[in-house]
Amino acid sequence: MKNKLVILSLFVAAAVTATAQTKEKFFSEKAGDNIFISIGGGVQASMNPDNRDNGLGDAITPKVSFSIGKWFTPVWGIRGQVNGWKTTLYTDYNAGTVDADGNFSGYGDFEKVKKNYINTHLDGLLNLSNLFCGYNPNRVFTFSVFAGPGFTFAKGYGTQEYVVNTANGTWVRNVDSGKVKALINGSVGIMGQFNIGKYWDINIEARGEVSPSPFGKYTRSHTDGAVSVMAGLSYTFGGKKFVNCGPKIDVDALNNEINKYRQALKDAEDELAACKRSLANKPQTKEVVKEIEVAGPRAIFFQIGKSKIDDYGMVNIQLAAKIIKANPNKKYKIAGYADKATGSSSWNQTLSERRAQEVYDALIKEGVSSSQLELVGFGGTDNMFGKNMLNRVVILE
Repeated sequence: MKNKLVILSLFVAAAVTATAQTKEKFFSEKAGDNIFISIGGGVQASMNPDNRDNGLGDAITPKVSFSIGKWFTPVWGIRGQVNGWKTTLYTDYNAGTVDADGNFSGYGDFEKVKKNYINTHLDGLLNLSNLFCGYNPNRVFTFSVFAGPGFTFAKGYGTQEYVVNTANGTWVRNVDSGKVKALINGSVGIMGQFNIGKYWDINIEARGEVSPSPFGKYTRSHTDGAVSVMAGLSYTFGGKKFVNCGPKIDVDALNNEINKYRQALKDAEDELAACKRSLANKPQTKEVVKEIEVAGPRAIFFQIGKSKIDDYGMVNIQLAAKIIKANPNKKYKIAGYADKATGSSSWNQTLSERRAQEVYDALIKEGVSSSQLELVGFGGTDNMFGKNMLNRVVILE
């Protein structure tokens, strides 16, 4: 009867696992995972007020970019980007006259002023598709937002007199000072990524940014804004690799355990039937005792750096407690382990002991006698089951 209860309980646990609809969490297991580089090209429109007053047609210029970054999880990451080329200002604020008292008395003709520049940005990346819909490595398109600070590098402009004693006074003109200035900028944007393979993505993005005007005295405005649209390619070194940071129940192992219990129960029933047939042919009565040792699920997995037992682990704890209490003369060892690839050896030793202690305390709460249990922590170990994440475990044996 106890065997049938164990089998029924295991079927229930397997069904709960198969039908659970929880959103799994993923992360980059190694520091070198999910590092990417990107190149792109597009156009930028200067939003300087002088350009807006005269139409934006002459303010649209080409732009190129290079980026390097890392996704720490499928949801968030960081990147550094260098972009730029040329920007244009269409203005009449480039020249004028100064009278004998030094008063500025007019503007010159409209002129298109071009300037080379370089922007640097440090962007925080947030993938909204993976945030709200869960990570799917086969998803064709994802949508992200980004924002961050940076610097704009460009030569500044000063004022120089180079025509004097004219009929209208002294003619002055703004000229390039020749000195490169670093201007703090800030930007926000949106990005779409088309997944075209394990290593490659096609990127499209739009960025809006603002900084002190690199045109200096060539413009009335102290602040300059720009909107750009870019398209390009991204390459991820080693391919896109995220691992599940939550524990999983090995369904195949669970099914193997269930089949083992089924066979043990069938063998016992066959032997009991044989004994009944033998008794029917003999006058004497013979008591037959068959002891079947049944081992419950023995592996309780933990999240990285954690010692708290989750709901899946508690299923294993409760099933194991029933079997331990049914075998009061047998002792069990609770062995705690940690992932050697994560953390120092002293931290892993402490973590493995905490995990073993948590399983011990849970079994005691289920009514298991402390005299049947032995605690041991093995610290960080090499892969026992082929993956680092499977070393974050307590094994009951």
